[in-house]
Amino acid sequence: MRDAGLDRAINAAGGVAQLARKIGISQPSVSSWRMIPAQRVVAVEAATGVPRTELRPDLYSERKVSQDSIDPIDVARAQEYTLLAALLAAAPSKRLLDRLAALSGDGTLLGQAHAALAEAASRAIAGQVEREYFELFVGLGRGELLPYASYYLTGFLNERPLSRLRADLEGLGIARAANYSEPEDHAAVLCEIMAGMADGRLEAPFGAQRALFEEHVSPWMGRLFADMERAASANFYRAVGTLGRLFIEIERQAFTFAH
Repeated sequence: MRDAGLDRAINAAGGVAQLARKIGISQPSVSSWRMIPAQRVVAVEAATGVPRTELRPDLYSERKVSQDSIDPIDVARAQEYTLLAALLAAAPSKRLLDRLAALSGDGTLLGQAHAALAEAASRAIAGQVEREYFELFVGLGRGELLPYASYYLTGFLNERPLSRLRADLEGLGIARAANYSEPEDHAAVLCEIMAGMADGRLEAPFGAQRALFEEHVSPWMGRLFADMERAASANFYRAVGTLGRLFIEIERQAFTFAH
């Protein structure tokens, strides 16, 4: 029997087959679920618009970390990483596009990038963005972009950058979810980990955050977002690329000044 969160996701997607297609896995895989696997929550949230706190309340309880105990800057950082993780994990649903269209900006470069993303979301059609995501990151054989640290740093998948990342995550007590198809050096996974460290869901000292960023995010992820801005298949995702590139640069500068 399916749990309530999985039922909500299936209904929001329009059925089991539609949910499987939106998150890029087979229909039998989704049919076998009794609840949404932990490693699929971010992608399902992005694809359906159903909040993770409703998809898996056992993992994402609103009360798990008191926001009052977290520095507002870290709360904002976590929100930025979470947004990027969702958009990198799956194509956004119409519900998520509507939420993005309501974003406001300010005079800063990052604020202007938020406003540009809101404008792109207001013009976007969910089905077209889904095809765009497929062409960019999945493709027939491979997508235009490969959002993995190993590829950006060595030109090949599943190379030493991935093994070094796994060792560092093991040292922090962060384990890979069983039966998860994406390696840990996928940009969405790294953004989700950084979000969890920033908002306290993943217990780690500030030095561990900085080390993870400097070793496994900073050397390549800005290049991924810059490539996204220039990608032939990108339309909506061009605005995502600009936001991601600027945010990673802000993070790089902030961690440098914190030394």
